[in-house]
Amino acid sequence: MAKDRTYISFDWALKRLLRDKANFVVLEGFLSTLLNTDIKIHRLLESEGNRDRDDSKMNRVDILAENTAGELLLIEVQGESEYAYFQRILFGASKLVTEYIDSGTNYDNVKKVYSINIVYFDLGQGKDFVYHGKTDFVGIHEHDVLQLSTFQRQQFGVDEVYQLYPEYYILKVNDFNRWSKVPLEQWIYFLSTSDIPEDADAPGLKEAREKLLFSQMNREEQAAYRRYLDDRVILADQIFTAKGEGRLEGRAEGREEGRKEGREEGREEGQQFEKLRTARKMKDDGMPVDLIAKYTGLTIEQINNL
Repeated sequence: MAKDRTYISFDWALKRLLRDKANFVVLEGFLSTLLNTDIKIHRLLESEGNRDRDDSKMNRVDILAENTAGELLLIEVQGESEYAYFQRILFGASKLVTEYIDSGTNYDNVKKVYSINIVYFDLGQGKDFVYHGKTDFVGIHEHDVLQLSTFQRQQFGVDEVYQLYPEYYILKVNDFNRWSKVPLEQWIYFLSTSDIPEDADAPGLKEAREKLLFSQMNREEQAAYRRYLDDRVILADQIFTAKGEGRLEGRAEGREEGRKEGREEGREEGQQFEKLRTARKMKDDGMPVDLIAKYTGLTIEQINNL
């Protein structure tokens, strides 16, 4: 009998299998491929923002790791569309900076943070599927990039100012189905399809082929994973149905004015629903109410009632 080569999805593996130290090699391979440097995970950490939530089936999945250099690596998977996600990743990285420095500690002990975001929706506008954000200081007159002094480079062990600040990676993996010999594209393909072809040779994928097999999970884990997949299908169907009903309602309007009003009302209701959903997630993650109000446009009372 042929061996079952069905693999579990990466986001599910983050919640369960990849938290095991024996499976760090998979995460290390992914991180090394993305960051283009050798990454060794020292330990996993707990943060207020990376606790697993069973009551939020499609919410993002977080894992926070510290590498052997003492840098923090936050991996987030987001399945649902969220219009304020850019602010969300800023908040998450900033919170880590303050969480992992003791009061009274010198600022040169601030930890480097890498925020790695795997999104399964069309975030922003752009043609690429991997985006990298970093902080540079550019002169407004001379247009030169501010550099570290020789002493600072020696003290901090880095060459550029941006290396002291959080860096952001956004992987837009939805619908990526192009197999490639490029290691990073092999990882993106797996993140999108949960498939690992036999000729995969990117760091970590060989180990993933052996450790992320559906057939290796016990019956309880397999049942939970099937329920998770069902939830994903139901959510996708709900979104598709809502869009279809909206188009039908628009066509049913006999007059252009009626169609316009219907579309406007639909957009307003949809925007309000999205704001409430985003605010609820921010509130669950412990974001201050005043910041939630600033980013969503909701009132303090509306947020407190969530």
